[in-house]
Amino acid sequence: MMKLPLKRIAVTGSAGQIAYSLLFRLAQGDLFGPNQPIALHLLDIPDSVGALKGVVMELDDCVFPLLREVKIGSDPEEIFGDVNIAFLVGAKPRGPGMERKDLLADNGKIFVEQGKALNRVAASDVRVLVVGNPCNTNCLIAMHNAPDIPKNRFHAMTRLDQNRGVSQLARKGGSLVSEVSQMTIWGNHSATQVPDFFHAHIRGKKVEEVIPDRTWLETAFISAIQKRGTEVIAARGKSSAASAANAAIDSMRSLWTPSTWFSAAVYSNGNPYSIAQDLVFSFPCRSEGKGDWEIISGLNLDPFLKEKIAITQKELIEERDLVNHLLKG
Repeated sequence: MMKLPLKRIAVTGSAGQIAYSLLFRLAQGDLFGPNQPIALHLLDIPDSVGALKGVVMELDDCVFPLLREVKIGSDPEEIFGDVNIAFLVGAKPRGPGMERKDLLADNGKIFVEQGKALNRVAASDVRVLVVGNPCNTNCLIAMHNAPDIPKNRFHAMTRLDQNRGVSQLARKGGSLVSEVSQMTIWGNHSATQVPDFFHAHIRGKKVEEVIPDRTWLETAFISAIQKRGTEVIAARGKSSAASAANAAIDSMRSLWTPSTWFSAAVYSNGNPYSIAQDLVFSFPCRSEGKGDWEIISGLNLDPFLKEKIAITQKELIEERDLVNHLLKG
Protein backbone atom coordinates (compact mmCIF):
# COMPACT_ATOMS: atom_id res chain seq x y z
CA MET A 1 0.00 0.00 0.00
CA MET A 2 1.30 3.44 -0.93
CA LYS A 3 2.30 5.52 2.06
CA LEU A 4 0.13 8.64 2.31
CA PRO A 5 1.66 12.03 3.16
CA LEU A 6 0.79 13.47 6.56
CA LYS A 7 -2.36 15.62 6.75
CA ARG A 8 -2.07 18.53 9.17
CA ILE A 9 -5.38 19.46 10.82
CA ALA A 10 -5.81 22.61 12.91
CA VAL A 11 -8.60 22.94 15.47
CA THR A 12 -9.22 26.22 17.29
CA GLY A 13 -10.94 26.42 20.64
CA SER A 14 -9.30 23.07 21.27
CA ALA A 15 -9.91 23.05 25.01
CA GLY A 16 -13.65 23.55 24.50
CA GLN A 17 -16.56 21.13 24.44
CA ILE A 18 -17.00 20.77 20.69
CA ALA A 19 -13.29 20.26 20.11
CA TYR A 20 -13.14 17.65 22.88
CA SER A 21 -15.75 15.64 20.96
CA LEU A 22 -14.03 16.34 17.64
CA LEU A 23 -10.36 15.63 18.33
CA PHE A 24 -10.64 11.97 19.25
CA ARG A 25 -12.72 11.22 16.16
CA LEU A 26 -10.19 12.98 13.94
CA ALA A 27 -7.39 10.97 15.55
CA GLN A 28 -9.39 7.77 15.03
CA GLY A 29 -9.56 8.48 11.29
CA ASP A 30 -13.20 9.49 10.94
CA LEU A 31 -12.39 12.27 8.47
CA PHE A 32 -9.95 10.73 5.99
CA GLY A 33 -10.26 7.04 6.75
CA PRO A 34 -8.15 4.33 8.39
CA ASN A 35 -4.99 4.77 6.30
CA GLN A 36 -4.39 8.53 6.44
CA PRO A 37 -1.82 9.64 9.05
CA ILE A 38 -2.50 13.02 10.63
CA ALA A 39 -0.97 15.70 12.81
CA LEU A 40 -3.19 17.79 15.08
CA HIS A 41 -2.44 21.49 15.57
CA LEU A 42 -4.41 22.72 18.59
CA LEU A 43 -5.06 26.42 19.21
CA ASP A 44 -6.68 28.10 22.19
CA ILE A 45 -6.30 31.19 24.33
CA PRO A 46 -3.25 31.36 26.65
CA ASP A 47 -5.32 30.60 29.75
CA SER A 48 -6.44 27.31 28.20
CA VAL A 49 -3.06 25.95 27.12
CA GLY A 50 -2.75 24.11 30.44
CA ALA A 51 -6.01 22.29 29.75
CA LEU A 52 -4.76 21.47 26.26
CA LYS A 53 -1.82 19.63 27.81
CA GLY A 54 -4.35 17.37 29.52
CA VAL A 55 -6.11 16.75 26.20
CA VAL A 56 -2.78 15.78 24.64
CA MET A 57 -2.19 13.33 27.49
CA GLU A 58 -5.52 11.69 26.73
CA LEU A 59 -4.77 11.56 23.01
CA ASP A 60 -1.43 9.91 23.83
CA ASP A 61 -3.13 7.39 26.10
CA CYS A 62 -5.55 6.38 23.34
CA VAL A 63 -2.58 5.19 21.22
CA PHE A 64 -4.20 6.17 17.94
CA PRO A 65 -2.07 4.61 15.16
CA LEU A 66 -2.84 7.45 12.73
CA LEU A 67 -1.89 10.29 15.07
CA ARG A 68 1.77 11.07 14.41
CA GLU A 69 2.17 14.53 15.96
CA VAL A 70 0.35 17.04 18.18
CA LYS A 71 1.22 20.74 18.47
CA ILE A 72 -0.44 23.07 20.97
CA GLY A 73 -0.27 26.82 21.48
CA SER A 74 -2.03 30.18 21.51
CA ASP A 75 -0.36 31.86 18.52
CA PRO A 76 -2.36 31.32 15.30
CA GLU A 77 0.65 31.93 13.10
CA GLU A 78 2.59 29.20 14.89
CA ILE A 79 -0.26 26.68 15.03
CA PHE A 80 -1.54 27.19 11.47
CA GLY A 81 1.84 26.52 9.91
CA ASP A 82 1.46 24.16 6.89
CA VAL A 83 -2.03 23.00 7.89
CA ASN A 84 -4.13 21.36 5.18
CA ILE A 85 -7.42 21.48 7.10
CA ALA A 86 -8.63 24.08 9.59
CA PHE A 87 -11.65 23.72 11.83
CA LEU A 88 -12.27 27.20 13.28
CA VAL A 89 -14.34 26.13 16.27
CA GLY A 90 -13.35 28.64 18.93
CA ALA A 91 -15.47 31.77 19.32
CA LYS A 92 -16.66 33.92 22.18
CA PRO A 93 -20.15 32.83 23.30
CA ARG A 94 -22.92 35.35 23.71
CA GLY A 95 -23.12 36.54 27.32
CA PRO A 96 -26.09 37.85 29.31
CA GLY A 97 -27.45 41.04 27.81
CA MET A 98 -25.09 40.87 24.83
CA GLU A 99 -26.60 41.91 21.52
CA ARG A 100 -25.76 40.14 18.26
CA LYS A 101 -23.80 43.18 17.06
CA ASP A 102 -21.61 42.98 20.18
CA LEU A 103 -20.95 39.30 19.56
CA LEU A 104 -20.07 40.03 15.95
CA ALA A 105 -17.66 42.77 16.98
CA ASP A 106 -15.86 40.62 19.55
CA ASN A 107 -15.64 37.52 17.42
CA GLY A 108 -14.82 39.52 14.31
CA LYS A 109 -11.45 40.46 15.77
CA ILE A 110 -10.64 36.79 16.36
CA PHE A 111 -11.43 35.82 12.78
CA VAL A 112 -9.50 38.77 11.34
CA GLU A 113 -6.40 37.50 13.13
CA GLN A 114 -7.00 33.88 12.18
CA GLY A 115 -7.70 34.72 8.54
CA LYS A 116 -4.46 36.67 8.29
CA ALA A 117 -2.50 33.87 9.93
CA LEU A 118 -3.95 31.24 7.59
CA ASN A 119 -3.11 33.47 4.65
CA ARG A 120 0.51 33.73 5.76
CA VAL A 121 1.40 30.22 6.86
CA ALA A 122 -1.21 27.56 5.94
CA ALA A 123 -0.50 24.98 3.24
CA SER A 124 -1.35 26.01 -0.32
CA ASP A 125 -4.19 23.46 -0.44
CA VAL A 126 -5.82 24.47 2.88
CA ARG A 127 -9.59 24.03 3.36
CA VAL A 128 -11.33 25.93 6.14
CA LEU A 129 -14.57 25.18 7.99
CA VAL A 130 -15.92 27.85 10.37
CA VAL A 131 -17.97 26.44 13.23
CA GLY A 132 -17.71 29.25 15.80
CA ASN A 133 -20.81 31.46 15.77
CA PRO A 134 -22.07 33.59 14.14
CA CYS A 135 -20.37 31.20 11.73
CA ASN A 136 -21.56 32.62 8.39
CA THR A 137 -20.26 36.12 9.04
CA ASN A 138 -17.18 34.90 10.93
CA CYS A 139 -16.36 32.89 7.81
CA LEU A 140 -16.83 35.99 5.64
CA ILE A 141 -14.43 37.92 7.87
CA ALA A 142 -11.79 35.17 7.82
CA MET A 143 -11.90 34.76 4.03
CA HIS A 144 -11.64 38.49 3.39
CA ASN A 145 -8.57 38.59 5.61
CA ALA A 146 -6.98 35.71 3.69
CA PRO A 147 -6.88 37.25 0.20
CA ASP A 148 -4.37 34.74 -1.18
CA ILE A 149 -6.56 31.74 -0.33
CA PRO A 150 -9.32 31.14 -2.91
CA LYS A 151 -12.72 31.89 -1.43
CA ASN A 152 -14.03 28.49 -2.43
CA ARG A 153 -11.67 26.98 0.14
CA PHE A 154 -13.87 28.36 2.95
CA HIS A 155 -17.27 27.28 4.19
CA ALA A 156 -19.34 27.69 7.35
CA MET A 157 -21.24 24.90 9.04
CA THR A 158 -24.95 24.41 8.46
CA ARG A 159 -24.57 20.63 8.39
CA LEU A 160 -25.79 20.33 11.98
CA ASP A 161 -29.02 22.04 10.92
CA GLN A 162 -29.28 19.67 7.95
CA ASN A 163 -28.77 16.67 10.23
CA ARG A 164 -31.43 17.97 12.60
CA GLY A 165 -33.83 18.30 9.67
CA VAL A 166 -33.12 14.75 8.54
CA SER A 167 -33.83 13.46 12.03
CA GLN A 168 -37.14 15.31 12.32
CA LEU A 169 -38.35 14.22 8.88
CA ALA A 170 -37.38 10.62 9.50
CA ARG A 171 -39.26 10.53 12.79
CA LYS A 172 -42.38 12.16 11.37
CA GLY A 173 -42.27 10.03 8.22
CA GLY A 174 -41.71 6.75 10.04
CA SER A 175 -38.48 6.11 8.17
CA LEU A 176 -34.79 5.55 8.78
CA VAL A 177 -32.52 8.59 8.69
CA SER A 178 -30.68 6.90 5.83
CA GLU A 179 -33.91 7.05 3.81
CA VAL A 180 -34.04 10.88 3.94
CA SER A 181 -32.17 12.68 1.16
CA GLN A 182 -31.76 16.15 -0.36
CA MET A 183 -32.37 17.95 2.92
CA THR A 184 -31.23 21.55 2.43
CA ILE A 185 -30.61 24.51 4.73
CA TRP A 186 -30.71 27.94 3.07
CA GLY A 187 -29.17 31.11 4.46
CA ASN A 188 -27.85 31.87 7.91
CA HIS A 189 -27.05 29.50 10.76
CA SER A 190 -29.47 31.33 13.02
CA ALA A 191 -33.14 31.47 13.91
CA THR A 192 -33.83 32.77 10.37
CA GLN A 193 -32.37 29.72 8.61
CA VAL A 194 -34.65 28.02 6.10
CA PRO A 195 -34.95 24.21 6.39
CA ASP A 196 -36.16 23.15 2.94
CA PHE A 197 -38.68 20.30 3.02
CA PHE A 198 -39.81 21.20 -0.50
CA HIS A 199 -36.84 19.50 -2.22
CA ALA A 200 -36.21 16.78 0.37
CA HIS A 201 -37.14 13.14 -0.23
CA ILE A 202 -38.08 10.20 1.99
CA ARG A 203 -37.58 6.73 0.50
CA GLY A 204 -37.20 8.38 -2.89
CA LYS A 205 -40.51 10.23 -2.71
CA LYS A 206 -41.05 13.93 -2.15
CA VAL A 207 -41.53 14.68 1.52
CA GLU A 208 -45.03 15.99 0.97
CA GLU A 209 -46.06 12.61 -0.47
CA VAL A 210 -44.96 10.89 2.73
CA ILE A 211 -45.87 13.72 5.15
CA PRO A 212 -48.91 15.40 3.55
CA ASP A 213 -49.34 17.82 6.46
CA ARG A 214 -48.10 21.05 4.85
CA THR A 215 -49.04 23.05 7.94
CA TRP A 216 -46.72 20.93 10.10
CA LEU A 217 -43.94 21.26 7.55
CA GLU A 218 -44.26 25.05 7.33
CA THR A 219 -44.55 25.62 11.08
CA ALA A 220 -43.56 22.92 13.58
CA PHE A 221 -40.85 21.37 11.41
CA ILE A 222 -39.12 24.64 10.56
CA SER A 223 -39.45 25.94 14.10
CA ALA A 224 -37.97 22.73 15.52
CA ILE A 225 -34.80 23.15 13.45
CA GLN A 226 -34.49 26.88 14.08
CA LYS A 227 -34.85 26.41 17.86
CA ARG A 228 -33.08 23.09 18.35
CA GLY A 229 -29.87 24.58 19.72
CA THR A 230 -31.78 26.59 22.31
CA GLU A 231 -33.73 23.49 23.32
CA VAL A 232 -30.51 21.50 23.78
CA ILE A 233 -29.16 24.20 26.09
CA ALA A 234 -32.40 24.25 28.08
CA ALA A 235 -32.38 20.46 28.51
CA ARG A 236 -28.66 19.82 28.95
CA GLY A 237 -27.49 23.07 30.47
CA LYS A 238 -24.81 23.30 27.79
CA SER A 239 -24.77 23.90 24.05
CA SER A 240 -24.58 21.14 21.43
CA ALA A 241 -21.13 19.58 21.47
CA ALA A 242 -21.01 15.97 20.24
CA SER A 243 -23.64 16.65 17.54
CA ALA A 244 -21.75 19.77 16.43
CA ALA A 245 -18.48 17.86 16.25
CA ASN A 246 -20.18 15.09 14.28
CA ALA A 247 -21.61 17.65 11.85
CA ALA A 248 -18.20 19.31 11.46
CA ILE A 249 -16.72 15.98 10.36
CA ASP A 250 -19.70 15.35 8.06
CA SER A 251 -19.29 18.82 6.55
CA MET A 252 -15.59 18.52 5.82
CA ARG A 253 -15.85 14.88 4.71
CA SER A 254 -18.43 15.87 2.08
CA LEU A 255 -15.66 17.79 0.30
CA TRP A 256 -13.39 14.74 0.18
CA THR A 257 -15.87 12.05 -0.87
CA PRO A 258 -18.11 12.25 -3.95
CA SER A 259 -21.30 13.79 -2.57
CA THR A 260 -24.44 14.52 -4.57
CA TRP A 261 -26.26 16.77 -2.07
CA PHE A 262 -25.29 18.46 1.17
CA SER A 263 -25.79 21.84 2.85
CA ALA A 264 -22.90 24.24 3.32
CA ALA A 265 -22.63 28.00 3.81
CA VAL A 266 -20.38 29.13 0.97
CA TYR A 267 -19.44 32.35 -0.79
CA SER A 268 -22.47 33.72 -2.60
CA ASN A 269 -20.75 35.41 -5.56
CA GLY A 270 -21.94 33.91 -8.83
CA ASN A 271 -24.70 31.84 -7.22
CA PRO A 272 -27.65 30.74 -9.43
CA TYR A 273 -30.43 31.93 -7.08
CA SER A 274 -30.00 35.72 -7.17
CA ILE A 275 -28.77 35.82 -3.57
CA ALA A 276 -26.92 39.05 -2.77
CA GLN A 277 -23.20 39.06 -3.47
CA ASP A 278 -20.46 38.96 -0.82
CA LEU A 279 -22.28 36.81 1.73
CA VAL A 280 -21.55 33.40 3.17
CA PHE A 281 -24.92 31.79 2.52
CA SER A 282 -26.05 28.19 2.91
CA PHE A 283 -27.00 26.43 -0.33
CA PRO A 284 -27.48 22.87 -1.49
CA CYS A 285 -24.08 21.74 -2.78
CA ARG A 286 -22.41 18.79 -4.44
CA SER A 287 -18.77 17.67 -4.55
CA GLU A 288 -16.59 15.52 -6.78
CA GLY A 289 -14.61 14.54 -3.68
CA LYS A 290 -11.48 16.54 -4.45
CA GLY A 291 -11.89 19.16 -1.72
CA ASP A 292 -14.35 21.05 -3.88
CA TRP A 293 -17.98 22.19 -3.77
CA GLU A 294 -20.47 23.38 -6.35
CA ILE A 295 -23.86 24.95 -5.71
CA ILE A 296 -26.66 22.80 -7.12
CA SER A 297 -28.52 24.87 -9.69
CA GLY A 298 -31.91 24.69 -11.34
CA LEU A 299 -34.10 24.24 -8.27
CA ASN A 300 -37.54 25.80 -8.32
CA LEU A 301 -38.14 27.92 -5.22
CA ASP A 302 -41.82 28.12 -4.37
CA PRO A 303 -43.24 31.40 -2.95
CA PHE A 304 -43.06 30.15 0.64
CA LEU A 305 -39.34 29.35 0.31
CA LYS A 306 -38.60 32.62 -1.46
CA GLU A 307 -40.23 34.60 1.35
CA LYS A 308 -38.25 32.80 4.03
CA ILE A 309 -34.99 33.04 2.07
CA ALA A 310 -35.46 36.79 1.71
CA ILE A 311 -35.66 37.10 5.52
CA THR A 312 -32.46 35.16 6.18
CA GLN A 313 -30.66 37.06 3.39
CA LYS A 314 -31.68 40.36 4.99
CA GLU A 315 -30.20 39.23 8.30
CA LEU A 316 -26.91 38.26 6.68
CA ILE A 317 -26.68 41.59 4.87
CA GLU A 318 -27.24 43.37 8.20
CA GLU A 319 -24.50 41.28 9.82
CA ARG A 320 -22.11 42.02 6.96
CA ASP A 321 -22.81 45.75 7.24
CA LEU A 322 -22.02 45.64 10.97
CA VAL A 323 -18.56 44.15 10.32
CA ASN A 324 -17.81 45.89 7.04
CA HIS A 325 -14.77 47.60 8.56
CA LEU A 326 -13.28 44.12 9.24
CA LEU A 327 -13.56 43.00 5.60
CA LYS A 328 -10.74 45.18 4.34
CA GLY A 329 -7.99 42.65 4.83
